[in-house]
Amino acid sequence: MMAGAVIAGRYELGDRLGLGGMSTVNVAFDTRLERYVAVKLLAEHLADDPQFVARFRREALAAARLVHPNIVQVFDFGLDEGTGRHYIVMERIVGPSGAQILRERGHLGVDEAVTWIAQACRGLDYAHRHGLVHRDVKPGNLLLSEGDGTIKLADFGIAKTTSDESSITQVGSVLGTAAYLAPEQAAGEEAGPAADIYGLGVVAYQLLSGRLPYEASSLTELALKQQREVPQPLHHLDPAIPAALGVAVERALALDPRRRYASAEEMRQAVLDGAKGIGPDGDATRIAPGDPTSATSVFAGEPGTGPVVVPRSPRAPRRPAPVPVDPYATGATQAPAARRAPAPTPRRRRGAFRRLVTTILLLAVLAGAAVAAYLATNTGQESVRLRNVVSDKADQIVQDLTQLIDDNTR
Repeated sequence: MMAGAVIAGRYELGDRLGLGGMSTVNVAFDTRLERYVAVKLLAEHLADDPQFVARFRREALAAARLVHPNIVQVFDFGLDEGTGRHYIVMERIVGPSGAQILRERGHLGVDEAVTWIAQACRGLDYAHRHGLVHRDVKPGNLLLSEGDGTIKLADFGIAKTTSDESSITQVGSVLGTAAYLAPEQAAGEEAGPAADIYGLGVVAYQLLSGRLPYEASSLTELALKQQREVPQPLHHLDPAIPAALGVAVERALALDPRRRYASAEEMRQAVLDGAKGIGPDGDATRIAPGDPTSATSVFAGEPGTGPVVVPRSPRAPRRPAPVPVDPYATGATQAPAARRAPAPTPRRRRGAFRRLVTTILLLAVLAGAAVAAYLATNTGQESVRLRNVVSDKADQIVQDLTQLIDDNTR
């Protein structure tokens, strides 16, 4: 819609602030309350999906109930009858986004980056405690208010309520900007609060270093790198970054959601401590090598030197590699190669020996019985000499049976 158009009889549109696949954001003037706001207009093609619209209304209402200093306030939403456009009216923030800051400056200093991360954690924690998952945490959705320096989390447009299984997008679809997707989101699984913590971990890594933890050109490549690689430790990229802070950020990037922080507030405290050089349990803390809660291991350094970080081995893939398909084979897939038999253990060898002895004994008894029966039917031969063979040792039983057969045969 053009500048000057009026939405819902009260919001006069001004310059466009942003454009996306789902919506357009314009600055607008609320003629009723005489204040500037931001109006998001949903794309016209989405208005044709009644299910989408119903879900959007429920979730926009949930977002409007979030009132927190670190969350952009939603004032109003609805349908403009004159244009048929669905809209959301939000608090207008005068200041750059995290994406703009990164484009202009490359990265932030440690203190400034920690301020951004800590305030974003507060906003996320409030949303999670009120049952709302953002699912699109990225630098472009973190806004700096130039008036008071507050960092505000914006755009809950694809958020979902944790108490309602319905959401704007179907389960199994991919949400958010690819580089900030948690592994479970990239796999098309349902995203919970842990996915927001992962996304904020990517943002934190980028604010501190100026680069993403995983550089990928496609969603498939991203998923493979997440499964098989470990991000380079932050203090290796910039020695000015405390090693403990790097470990705090890397825990948010854990492959397994259960290994991430239990809450955004826990992440905030870990980041603040890490900026001071304090590990999870203080300066003398040690995280054992291979600890799955982090991409690195922390050791207490020499007095006054702070912790030392030692990278651990890359994560192994969660799923086995697919079996190669022969393009000339008639079937869709080839049978997997036969598994190599495991080396026999002492217990298996003992079991095999017992089975061998038992077989020998059975054969010997059957042979003896057959010989005895044969001789008994031949009256011209000497009478069969029988005796009991009793022993608790296998070799003695075999020897006695052999002697019994020799006594009754020529």
